[in-house]
Amino acid sequence: MNVYLNFAGDCEEALNFYKNCLGGDIISLQRFGDSPVPSDETHQNQVMHAEFKAGDVYLMASDTMPDMPLQSGNNITLNLNFSDIQAQAEVFAKLSAGGNVIMPLEDTFWGARFGMFVDKYGINWMTNCDIK
Repeated sequence: MNVYLNFAGDCEEALNFYKNCLGGDIISLQRFGDSPVPSDETHQNQVMHAEFKAGDVYLMASDTMPDMPLQSGNNITLNLNFSDIQAQAEVFAKLSAGGNVIMPLEDTFWGARFGMFVDKYGINWMTNCDIK
């Protein structure tokens, strides 16, 4: 399980702050404008997905989409990585039961099967399974 942090347009600034404080590295960073996903022109330079590592600390992060304003409580998401699509589907179905599916499981442009939901307790989840 990994922690996924959401920011309101200052993700890159925050990651550089963490880099300075923790001595780590931003190991990947993709902007909305670098992806085939349509986005508002003002959002093109914001972070769609980034990964940060400092020793044993690993986190993923992004800026929120324009139609998903940041609110305290929705800025942290738990991410589960899978190596088996069937196991991912089973866990997704169980954890999302009684909750709200934000993005159903689907194949993505980054070569993974991915889905997002908020469970019945209000916890934000993502599941990702690289497709081989």
